[in-house]
Amino acid sequence: MKRKSSYIVTLLLLFSVALFGCSSNNSNAPAAAETEITPGGTLRIAFGVLPTSLDPHLTTANAITHTARQIFESLVTLNSKYEVVPMLAESFESSEDGKTVTFKLRKGIQFHNGKEMKAEDVIASMEKWQEGATAKANLGNSTWEAADEYTVILHVETPSFLLMYTLAELQQFPAIMPKEVIEGADAAGVKEYIGTGPFKFVEMRPNQYLHFSKFEEYKPLTTPADGMSGEKIAYFDDIYYYAVPDDSTKVNGLISGEYDFVPVIPLDALPQIENNDDISKILYPFGLQTLIFNKKEGVLANADIRKAVNMALDKTALMSASFTGPEYYRLDPGLMLSEQISWYTDAGRENYEAYDPEQAKQLLAEAGYNGEPVRILTAREYYTLYNSAVAAQQMLEEIGMNVQLEVIDWPTLLERRTKPDQYEMFFTGFPASATPLQYPFLDSKTEWPGWTNSSVIDSYLAEIKAAQTQEQAHAAFVKLQEAFWDENPVLVIGHYLQVTASTNKLKGFVDFHGPLLWNTHLEN
Repeated sequence: MKRKSSYIVTLLLLFSVALFGCSSNNSNAPAAAETEITPGGTLRIAFGVLPTSLDPHLTTANAITHTARQIFESLVTLNSKYEVVPMLAESFESSEDGKTVTFKLRKGIQFHNGKEMKAEDVIASMEKWQEGATAKANLGNSTWEAADEYTVILHVETPSFLLMYTLAELQQFPAIMPKEVIEGADAAGVKEYIGTGPFKFVEMRPNQYLHFSKFEEYKPLTTPADGMSGEKIAYFDDIYYYAVPDDSTKVNGLISGEYDFVPVIPLDALPQIENNDDISKILYPFGLQTLIFNKKEGVLANADIRKAVNMALDKTALMSASFTGPEYYRLDPGLMLSEQISWYTDAGRENYEAYDPEQAKQLLAEAGYNGEPVRILTAREYYTLYNSAVAAQQMLEEIGMNVQLEVIDWPTLLERRTKPDQYEMFFTGFPASATPLQYPFLDSKTEWPGWTNSSVIDSYLAEIKAAQTQEQAHAAFVKLQEAFWDENPVLVIGHYLQVTASTNKLKGFVDFHGPLLWNTHLEN
């Protein structure tokens, strides 16, 4: 007896519709009765810092995820209700014991190089992706097998009702690529960007632009567009992501008409577009503002020093420095957002709110801190992270820490954060994940920058993976979050909202953990 899983998996994440009601001038949402769409044209995006790679197997960085999703697709994905649904798979089916999942592949799916997607491509792609942080931690020694050209079977060691959420990951997602492309990859990723998506890669000019074009042979699903799933139609002939690191240049370019879309509007620039009838903006819940500690080398490997840092940081001041006002952030200890009703807990709030600089000084002395340099990596391109780093430097210096703010460009930061001798801490943001298993900074096996290594947290992650019901998983997660705030491997500073803005001529646009540029067009 087998369990059909091709149409729905337990709903775990529900965002509040009311928050989207905060949008103003929001005329780019799909209308009930659309006028006839004229395909063609070019979408011009003021993107900020361009990625140096488009291989989504490698990293959780938004710059890669938000661009790569336009050209790559995965076996399964999430719809707007956060249900796991097929994408490149026609269907999937779990065995009764949960140890195998069989995927029937859609036939006639072409890669951008004209090759048809078959089982060998899926297996090569999934095995490469499985070497990444989140997949390695959650799939372990799972193996893939080809039953025939259009059927692949996943064998897992430990069954989990959360397995399909790992396979539907939206950040470091399991993009399917041709086997030949996978075989040519090295530690820096694939050398060619060939997927199955509605747009295809054309050119990347560092610090200038990234260019995609319409994939004429794309074969869309016939189901309605829904989150990352359903019908995808490429209306644009071309999409250009321009490197525009300066925030004021982005906003001025949107106002002047030089750009059509800005994925992230700096909050202090909102007054410039607030009453502009030519511009739409959407406010939506995004994720966590975090401080990552290097726990492999240096003084922050000492849990008592991390505890002192937590007590020294005024989280209200840090969030205000980055997100201007409480309408754009929440002070919350949760690893999951409050909208994620099946997971949310405020366990650990007492430690989250333990702001006490004098006690922090005492704890620092007791921990044996002796003026060692504490290097904070940051980049001006992401003002929310930079502003938090500047504010944190002052707060930590006030308790006697020798803080060195190292301002570098974002690509260099992404590289240096993988080297334990290069820093003590850095700020970064995480979009909300569908389950806590998908955060790469919790599990020791991910070896993600910062290198969390907690046997206690690992044991609760194992409980969550082995859970047979959502209730069991949530009970283990509450204990995990308590341990998280006891040990401080990472600090959650708070939760934040994000603002996207575009010309009012941009129609059909949807943001789902980042921009979806299919089914989107510019009105004549």
